[in-house]
Formats: sequence, structure tokens, C-alpha cells
Amino acid sequence: MTDSTFDAGLVAAKAARMRYDIVEMVAEAGSGHPGGSLSAADIVAALYFGGILHHDPLKPKDPDRDRFVLSKGHAAPVLYAALAEAGYFGRDHLKTLRKLGSILQGHPDSKKTPGVEVSTGSLGQGLSIGAGLALGLRGGDDPPHPSDRHVFVLLGDGELQEGQVWEAAMFAAHHNATNLVAIIDDNGLQIDGACTDVMCLGEIARKFESFGWKTVEVDGHDVEALGRVLTEARELQGPVAVVAHTIKGRGVTFMEGNAGWHGKAPSAEETAQALEELGALIEGSAS
Repeated sequence: MTDSTFDAGLVAAKAARMRYDIVEMVAEAGSGHPGGSLSAADIVAALYFGGILHHDPLKPKDPDRDRFVLSKGHAAPVLYAALAEAGYFGRDHLKTLRKLGSILQGHPDSKKTPGVEVSTGSLGQGLSIGAGLALGLRGGDDPPHPSDRHVFVLLGDGELQEGQVWEAAMFAAHHNATNLVAIIDDNGLQIDGACTDVMCLGEIARKFESFGWKTVEVDGHDVEALGRVLTEARELQGPVAVVAHTIKGRGVTFMEGNAGWHGKAPSAEETAQALEELGALIEGSAS
């Protein structure tokens, strides 16, 4: 299992490396979703390399492992970058993203990719799956049994416009899913523009609270704060919703806060600029 000690420096370094890999693999594929993958890099790095998510790449089917569900499945590059960095498969696979015969599909495929727990892609379904997993790991709710095996579900903010998310939220609270943590990548943008313009989400934390969840908000790019909040979320008797405020395209200046980078690959020139910026981040995190 991963070490329970949170090392903010290590997590920051892993996130920087993951961002570089995200841009490189999407550019090589000629398609993909860089914006929401980059915004979630610190969150996913904190889970996989901060001791929050209990997992072991040498024992990927360990029954005592935690489960991670990438409900926003189009952000697969951030998950693939983490899994490769953790050692679930060789880094040489990253540049095969979306290519024929690759183990790295455009959306996560649990039958093809080591370390992927659940196939995702259709938005709104991940929290339902996560709630079911959490109850199953806990052994049901009559009577409830405590479980140290947790389920972490990463959702996009635009994804919360799906009605199934709120059915799952109601279900999880009703069945007292104490080992379920939902993390919302709240970058404020979706494919058609600002979430406030497409369908305003209002106060996300208060919405989850109204469904009976415990909630906390955090800067999704402050790795120390992420470590503290995610550790506390794991210890709380949930379900817990962590609203992580992020910036779409984080780490690449011309992608940051730009909805146009939701789902397109950079040109050769743009890739060179992005990798130069991200390479500097890697060097900075190592110093």
C-alpha cells in the first residue's frame, strides 16, 4: 500500500511530470482532452502519490485496495499519466493514446488498461458506480459495517448538470456510504463555454449538503491543502464531497481558462511552447 505520509514536494513533482505527459500524448494522438486533464493533475497526483489512495501497482487486484473512478472519462490522459508514473504499465504506452490496438483508449477501459477500475465516458454515471462500489466494499448497510476501503470519484463541474449525479447523491446519503468521497474538478468551463452560461450550477457545496453529504472546498492546485483536505475526507464518516476549485488547462499559459482547449490537440508549434513551459515546471518542482 502507499505510504500514509503526504509529501507535498513529491506530489507537486509528479503533477508537473503528469502535465508534460498529458500534452505530449494528446499532441501525438492528434485528439483528446487536454484542458480538463491538466486542471485535475494536482488532484490525481495527490491521490496516487500522496498516500491518500491505498493502491499497489504490483498487486492491482488486491481486495484491500481503494478504488478510483474517473467519472469525467474524457480526462483519461490524466489517469493514464498517473498510472504510468506509478508503474501500472510502461511509459512507452503513453504515446499510443487513441491509436489502433493501444491499451489506452480515448476513454478509460477497465478491460484494456491495467489500473483502471471502471470503464467511463458517458458523463453522470461515475458517482452511481462509486456509490455501489462503496456499499459493496462496506458489506451493505443493514447494519452498516465500517470499511477502510474507500472509493474516490472524480467528477467534472459541467458533469453535475446530469440528473443521475443527484440520484446517486441521494442514494449514497440514504444508504450511509461512509467510505465514499466525491471530488469535483470545479474549473468553471465545459465544452460549450462557462458553466454559468450553459447551465448555472450555483453553490455546489451547498447542493451536496442539501442531499445529506459532508462537504469541503479547497484550492485544487494547492497540493498541501489537497493533502490535508483529502486526508480528512478519508477519515470522515461520509459520504464526503470535496469541491476543488481549479483552472482549466492549468500549467499551459495559452490553455488556462480557455474552453476552446476542452477537446482538441495542440499544433506542433503550440506543443513546443506548452512542453517548454511544462518542462520548466518539472525543473522547478525538482529544485
